[in-house]
Amino acid sequence: MKKIFSREINSITVAAILVAFSSLASRLLGVFRDRILAGQFGAGSILDAYYAAFRVPDFIFNIIVMGALTAGLIPIFSGMINDRKDGKCNLFSDDNKDAWKLISSILNLLGIFLIVISVLAIVFADQLTKLIAPGFSAELQTQTAILTRIMFLSPLFLGLSSVLGGVLQSFKRFFAYSLAPIMYNIGIIMGALFFVPVLGINGLAWGVAFGAFLHMIIQLPAVLALGFKYEVIINWKDGHLKKLLKMMIPRTLTLAVTQINFVAITIIATGLAAGSLTVFNLANNLQSFAIGIFGISYAVAAFPTLSAVAFNKERLIESFSNTIRQILFFIVPSTILLLTLRAQIIRVILGSGNFTWENTILTMETLGFFSISLFAQATIPLLIRVFYARRDSRTPFFIGLISVVANIILSIYFGHRLGVSGLALAFSLSSILNFVILWVWLHGLLGNIDEKKILISTIKFSLAAVLCGFVIQAMKNIVWPFIDMTRFLGVFVQGAAAGLCGLAVYFFICYVFKSEELANFLASFKKRLLRSGVKNRPASEEN
Repeated sequence: MKKIFSREINSITVAAILVAFSSLASRLLGVFRDRILAGQFGAGSILDAYYAAFRVPDFIFNIIVMGALTAGLIPIFSGMINDRKDGKCNLFSDDNKDAWKLISSILNLLGIFLIVISVLAIVFADQLTKLIAPGFSAELQTQTAILTRIMFLSPLFLGLSSVLGGVLQSFKRFFAYSLAPIMYNIGIIMGALFFVPVLGINGLAWGVAFGAFLHMIIQLPAVLALGFKYEVIINWKDGHLKKLLKMMIPRTLTLAVTQINFVAITIIATGLAAGSLTVFNLANNLQSFAIGIFGISYAVAAFPTLSAVAFNKERLIESFSNTIRQILFFIVPSTILLLTLRAQIIRVILGSGNFTWENTILTMETLGFFSISLFAQATIPLLIRVFYARRDSRTPFFIGLISVVANIILSIYFGHRLGVSGLALAFSLSSILNFVILWVWLHGLLGNIDEKKILISTIKFSLAAVLCGFVIQAMKNIVWPFIDMTRFLGVFVQGAAAGLCGLAVYFFICYVFKSEELANFLASFKKRLLRSGVKNRPASEEN
């Protein structure tokens, strides 16, 4: 177990596979969480209050910590620990003492800041709720404020945890880092299963706080094993700390733009029919499944490498091209699966208890509009990290600002005409706009970024995915007469049979087209299994 936690992973694909598998586990737990919430409360005002209360603490965490701090921390910290002997990092070298002092300074400074912010937010929760949920009734606003106060215990744990995660990513120790979101969801599920029966809806908020604590504590032993020793210091004279704080300002603005996007959607959704905010979040969670597993996983795994080769144009483009093609290899068929099987997915995952057929239709329409921008949402994290790796955080900020303004305008327009599904359509259109501008800007910065190879690969994926879609539609009709579609098992069997046949066709066509991305993925996976087999083989066998 100690070897697993401390093993260094240098391959982007292998690291991405590990993060993707952990993300898969976390997302599956998230699906289980959403099923429990939907079954217990349905798509109505109670869950609307929960999601609205979640928005402000999540806003603080995301803009200050999630990317602003860690995105700047990884390049700086990676440079400080770059003490290599015989190809291995000398973890306990005296040269790393300054790096660990920097981590202590960051933890202390961030801890103080988050405690102050959380206390202020708890005191002024009523006022915050009126801003974030103006469409709620007075009674629902009161409940939302109570949930907000409880949830503001989580940013401190998540903030400190993100610093620990940044350290682990810098050392390319992805295992403990990848477990953190799993523990977070376990905490929320425990809240839904065990706290809610005792505390009512407030139990969900306590589950969030408990999940945040688990998110932090799972990473701490791995960081301590790397040689970290905590000190009660804030070294304002440290040039690296000053550099990090300076880098954080534009990064914070960039992330604030994204979070303002969701805040604006929340405000608009509270003025629509009851349950609209819940439907939006449930559909967003479902479409985020593929984005988290493939888009975020590869972007996270690639970031240390991108940072290391940021100013070597040839190697940067090669790394970017390989990574984005791998993302698209998985995200294109994911889009087809969501579009063709969204009814089955929603009924299997959410269709229980108080989640009605009307809720299903609304969520299905919303998920369909989300799906059209899946390719953009999955690749934007990688595009942004290329800019971050080159110490440029202003460009993503201004581009993000343009897309947010577009999203707010489109959300108001489509929201009043199409309801909650209109919010998803607006979100997708603005995401595609964000992707296009980022790509054009990066092309202007680097010149040819291997577009020809990326385009050829994407055409192969798309043709294979179209055939995949036809097979799925055909299989749904073939299976339908033999099952009871009014039962959970019938819906599950139809969706699983159609989806598996469709994916089999997709991978077969990619194999026929000699897809480099399929070959690379299988080779990395096979190589990792062979390595594990050799390491685990008894000495007698080797002889």
